[in-house]
Amino acid sequence: MTFKAEYIWIDGTEPTAKLRSKTKIVADGAELPLWGFDGSSTNQADGGSSDRVLKPVFTCPDPIRGGANVLVLCEVLDTDMTPHSSNTRAALVEVAERFAEQESWFGIEQEYTFFKEGRPLGFPIGGFPAPQGGYYCGVGADEVFGRDVVEKHLDLCLEAGLAISGINAEVMPGQWEFQVGPAGPVEVADQLWIARWLLYRVAEDFNIAATLDAKPVKGDWNGAGAHTNFSTKAMREGYDPIITACDALAANAPAHVKHYGAGIEERLTGHHETAPWNEFSYGVSDRGASVRIPWQVEVEKKGYIEDRRPNANADPYLVTRLIVDTCCSALEKAGQV
Repeated sequence: MTFKAEYIWIDGTEPTAKLRSKTKIVADGAELPLWGFDGSSTNQADGGSSDRVLKPVFTCPDPIRGGANVLVLCEVLDTDMTPHSSNTRAALVEVAERFAEQESWFGIEQEYTFFKEGRPLGFPIGGFPAPQGGYYCGVGADEVFGRDVVEKHLDLCLEAGLAISGINAEVMPGQWEFQVGPAGPVEVADQLWIARWLLYRVAEDFNIAATLDAKPVKGDWNGAGAHTNFSTKAMREGYDPIITACDALAANAPAHVKHYGAGIEERLTGHHETAPWNEFSYGVSDRGASVRIPWQVEVEKKGYIEDRRPNANADPYLVTRLIVDTCCSALEKAGQV
């Protein structure tokens, strides 16, 4: 007997990487092996030396095929078994292990937009829908578009055992969000990539495309982000570490924004619930700040922060690595661990 293993990896496309996958038939009881692929077709090699290696790192049930079939997230290696230059997971693992005693938790809010026939789902041919206002967490066929795809995607994520924690319609027609977490930095990033793959895959069945474009429609429409909620054990127990983390993010703001996704200047304009990309701020209950401290966190004097800067198209391996490295280093230096 055999089962199907869908090997999934992140390619080398710039400025925003794409997901790729292919199917391997594996004998029951056998370990998932290393596998190869043509890196010259994924922007990860040239034709003269094109072999690249897929190393399984996270496996979950395949909710589309069912049965004993699995989804297999892979790291990309060079043939000498070292991480490929496009492999951002390996660097995250090193940082996460270095600061493991601080017990970092993440929850990532993944926004995305459905497109059909070249326009956002719900946009009329040759025009625009009513202005933003009624679409966020809306109900009704005149305000919500694509719910059947969203519900199917939610079910698939749950069947796969992912730590998906909610969904909601977003501010622009055809725009939605799902949340993954709380989970550790490596776990949340692995599961977000699998959830993205499932989103693209289930949308195929409805002849709809899902995009993580940070500003899918120009003008007076919200962009799409991946708001990233973060805490350490010390932050979950006291308020001073929360301020230390915010101050550390302020001191390292340019380095973070540089790696928070392509097109960030178009999304972080200071409008549409964003702070300007080149200005850092933090505040309590402030969705116009770079980093929001939820109101209940200030009341309870403990909890988490929300970095509102990452784009929908950001690489979660980069985002979580930067936040852990910046905040945990500062907390360690301040003796707040």
